[in-house]
This record gives sequence, C-alpha cells and structure tokens, in this order.
Amino acid sequence: MKTVYTCFCTDVIHEGHLNIINNAKKYGRVVVGALCDKELIRFNKFPTTTLDERIKLYQSLEGVDEVVIQNSSMYDDVIEKLHPNYIIHGDNWKSGAASAIRGNVVKKLAEYGGEVIDVSYTYNPTVKKIDAQLKEKLAMPEYRRKRLRQLIEMGQIVKTIEAHSGLTGLIAEKTVVEHEGQLYQFDAMWISSLCDSTAKGKPDIELVDMTSRFRTIDDIMEVTTKPIIFDGDTGGLTEHFVYTVRSLERMGVSAIIIEDKKGLKKNSLFGTEVKQTQATIEEMSAKIAAGKAAQLSDDFMIIARIESLILEQGMDDALTRAFAFVEAGADGIMIHSRKKNPAEIVEFCDKFRKKDKTTPIVVVPSSFNTITEEELAAHGVNIVIYANQLTRSAFPAMQQTAEDILRYHRAKEVDDRLMSIKDIITLIDEL
Repeated sequence: MKTVYTCFCTDVIHEGHLNIINNAKKYGRVVVGALCDKELIRFNKFPTTTLDERIKLYQSLEGVDEVVIQNSSMYDDVIEKLHPNYIIHGDNWKSGAASAIRGNVVKKLAEYGGEVIDVSYTYNPTVKKIDAQLKEKLAMPEYRRKRLRQLIEMGQIVKTIEAHSGLTGLIAEKTVVEHEGQLYQFDAMWISSLCDSTAKGKPDIELVDMTSRFRTIDDIMEVTTKPIIFDGDTGGLTEHFVYTVRSLERMGVSAIIIEDKKGLKKNSLFGTEVKQTQATIEEMSAKIAAGKAAQLSDDFMIIARIESLILEQGMDDALTRAFAFVEAGADGIMIHSRKKNPAEIVEFCDKFRKKDKTTPIVVVPSSFNTITEEELAAHGVNIVIYANQLTRSAFPAMQQTAEDILRYHRAKEVDDRLMSIKDIITLIDEL
C-alpha cells in the first residue's frame, strides 16, 4: 500500500484537517506528522499544548494509521525516513513564506517519483472562528507571559524587535522570511522607552508616564500574541517599581529590564558625554529584590541592565554587579556597550558564563551590529534585542516623502516607493 503523509501544526482539529485526512485515505495509508515545538515556533505557531498531547490527538482521528514526529519544517527528515509516495497539504502553502516549504518538498519527492497533492483550503465561518479562538488563547495573559521563559528553555536564541504601536506590533508578529531553506521570524517584542517617547515626539528622559506607556502595550497586545519585554528605564523609585511589576505581570508582559542608573535618565548611547549616575550595587539589588517579592507568578522576569561598560567603569565592575544582581533575584542580565567592536561584550559573556551557566544574558547590538546571532549564542547569549531599527528606518522614509511632496507640489514622485494601502491593511485582521 502506498504511503500518504501530511503534517499538522494544530492544537485543535477542525473540518479542514478532517478534509485533508479524508482526501489522503483515497491514495493509501495515512501517516500524520506532529511538528515539534521548536519548529512550530519557527513556523509562527506557538503551541498551547505539549507535543505528547498533540500526538495523542492526532492518533485519535479516524483514518489516521500512524503518527510520527516531524523535526524539520521543510519536511527533510520525514521524506528521508518514510519516502512517502504522496505528501498532501492545503493549497494555502502555494503562496507566502510557506511556498518555500512546498518548493523544497516538490524537489525532494521528485528525486524518487513522489508527488504533492494540493487540497483546496477550507474557508468557512466555523474554521475562521476556531483559528480566531486559538489566536485569542495565545494572546491571553497567562499564556503570553510565560512564553519568554519557554523560548529560553528551548535553547534557541530569542530574536526580539522593537514595537511602538499596533502596526509595528503586527510587523513583528507577521514577518516571516525564508533564507537558505529555513524560515525565520521574530520571537518577541521590545517596548522601548526611546521608541515610545520618539513616537510621541518627546525626549527619552522618562517623561512619558507609565499610564501612557501601558496604553502602548495595550495597543500592541490587542493585535498580537508574541511575548513582550518592557523597557523599564531605571524602574523609578523602588516604592513605585513594585506597582509597575504587578501591573505588567497582570497585563501579560513577560519581562521588564531596568538599568542600574539613577537620577534624570539619559540615553545610554551618550555614555560619558552627559552626566549619568550609576546606582550602587546595594540600591539596585534592593530594587530587584523588592520587585521579585511583589510579583505573584513564577513566569514574570526582572532583568538587570548593567551600564558599567557604557560609563567606562570597567569589566570587573560589570561582572561584580552582574553576580550581585543575580544573587538579589534578577532573572537575567543585560549587558550594554556603545562600542562598534563587540569584543568587550564577548569578553563579558565568556567571563560571566565561566561562573554562571544558566542565568539568561540579553544583548542589544545597536552599536556592535556586525556580530551575528549565532556568534552571540556561541558566547552564551540567550536574547538579542533589535531595539530601535523600525523607528530609525521609518523616520528618514517619512521625512523624504514629506520633502518631496513639498518640492514637487504633488504626490506622484513619491508614489513608486510607497506601499499600497491595500497591502498595509492586509496586515490587519478583521473579525
């Protein structure tokens, strides 16, 4: 009997999946693949159930003869192992990033005469409602909040990009690219104090109050599902910080990063060019301990950002602070540098990892942007934050458009470089 293979990436079975199985049965023995968690995340579908639970769900379906684990979103492992005669899938994978997967499958099957079967994707109100319910489940605070820890525990580097509005949140949520046979996407979002302030036309000096910043989080959370890391600046007074922790935790934010400075906040990239006062180890440790005591769940993370290298206080000071902050309860350490060469960041990571093998390390490669994620991961980095690139790319484009409209007294000259409104609104889901 011929083998027909299909891969499921779902926690809930609806009639679209049953239609795939019913079509598959016409061609032979049906084998269903359960995509592993790591590849599910790469494929932009964070699981809300365990792999074992998904396997049992698929095994319970009538018409399924066998369930296997698929470890590659490109199907390479199952094709090599099973040599299926047919691979069946909804025809929605003919377009978008998933088309790269289909192309790879067609190529691999052609090597021994296998075929791809495209089945019309099931579009109806019931399927749409189930998909919407799954998305809403992922967006719920109790699921979203714990997702950052889950990503770190899976051992992959967490790619994080700044978002400062619902639209930039959708870009972070939905951007998926294929490169050299792999799919890539962002895993989390960074709510930057700098970008939030800039979007409001205000200086980055903790001028925008927490109520306004929480409104930005609400706007982003309303249309996305990915975990959020919040830029907490200095954290403010310890007495205020504990309330910030409680509020963020309740909202479903995964982590807050606070820096070991005090007084009027100035952007770190100014370094020693402006007066900046670093908090003592005791002051910062007390704030961390108070925040950890205030939180109610084990999911929320308080990450300590160390400014020693920025303020030219030396490597020993940075490491001393890092170990002290971990001792105070910090769930992670962010080390920052304004040098273009990543050498001091790498040195810090290597020396920190000699003593501490597990505490997550966060870096923001804005200045030292030549180093790759893979290189950072090799030195023990867990989270990479692209902290302001969307804001910095948008501003010059908007400014140039405004200047050209003024220059030519019409919009024709700028139109070729503008994205169509139709393309923009396709990012936005309708109920």
